[in-house]
Amino acid sequence: MTLEDPYGRVHRDLRISLTDHCNLRCTYCMPAEGVPWLPRQTLLSPEELMRIVRVGLAEGITEVRLTGGEPLLRPDVVEIVARIAALSLPTGGHPEVSITTNGIGLSKIAGALKDAGLTRVNVSLDTLDAERFHQLTRRNRLTDVLAGIEAAREVGFAPIKVNAVPMREVNFDELADLLDWCLERDLELRFIEQMPLDAGHIWSRRTMVTQAEVIEQLSARHRLTALPGRGAAPAERFLVDDGPGVVGIIAAVTAPFCGACDRLRLTADGQLRSCLFARGESDLRGPLRDGASDEQLGQIFHECLAGKLPGHGINDPGFLQPDRPMSAIGG
Repeated sequence: MTLEDPYGRVHRDLRISLTDHCNLRCTYCMPAEGVPWLPRQTLLSPEELMRIVRVGLAEGITEVRLTGGEPLLRPDVVEIVARIAALSLPTGGHPEVSITTNGIGLSKIAGALKDAGLTRVNVSLDTLDAERFHQLTRRNRLTDVLAGIEAAREVGFAPIKVNAVPMREVNFDELADLLDWCLERDLELRFIEQMPLDAGHIWSRRTMVTQAEVIEQLSARHRLTALPGRGAAPAERFLVDDGPGVVGIIAAVTAPFCGACDRLRLTADGQLRSCLFARGESDLRGPLRDGASDEQLGQIFHECLAGKLPGHGINDPGFLQPDRPMSAIGG
């Protein structure tokens, strides 16, 4: 079975938001006072989550990425990783399980996550300056994030990817320093163009730092060589000074890669989304709790994809930002 949309894109990657809660308040994500949390009774239980994952695997999913909010805030995150990693694919083997985290709390459970079967870790880090970090996230937790990255290195996660959002008048002068810091630690840095997914709706195309500007900043210090074979990966990767170090840039706004998208997203309250920017969702929680069969749940996956558009439409004149912010959708 394959999960194919009307444009021939086969979907193998399921991004699951474990929670909409977060312990940071990044200015580009949510306002200082936070956002209303999802009602507890709407959140998927571990058993419900496993049921949906098993159905997804049967339909063609081979990779599961856990996101949030901040996924490490789920007290059962290690159990969830272990249960997903133990599932079998119809073609043999097990799904690849990865996680995207802000790194706070990672130092305490990095080893447990590795033992549970987690294969890859992405950590969000926009600045190495403690004062800037505090201003940007409204929390004084930089040392915790750095400790989390170091713990992930010590237990053997590789490659560890570091996600950074370049922002004018915030960290734009620090981009090359971030790259050097990552290269020294064998981390793969990925710059992500800021997208219109913030709860406060303050995103502006005029202030967004583009892929071209990131390349210009990095090229003042390093020689970048584009790497072929991107496939469905969201990041265009560049060899740094002939290697072995690599840097990636996710240019979702200025160089959309929708034509190769292979991702579906499941929100913490059980809504399936065909795109980060989708205006509609397909309810899995309701049918699941009403006793739907695996076949019926699998059909919802296909119905969701049947309505997937060819692109996210950010650059279209009539573009509308989705009702949910990134923290409630999952990255």
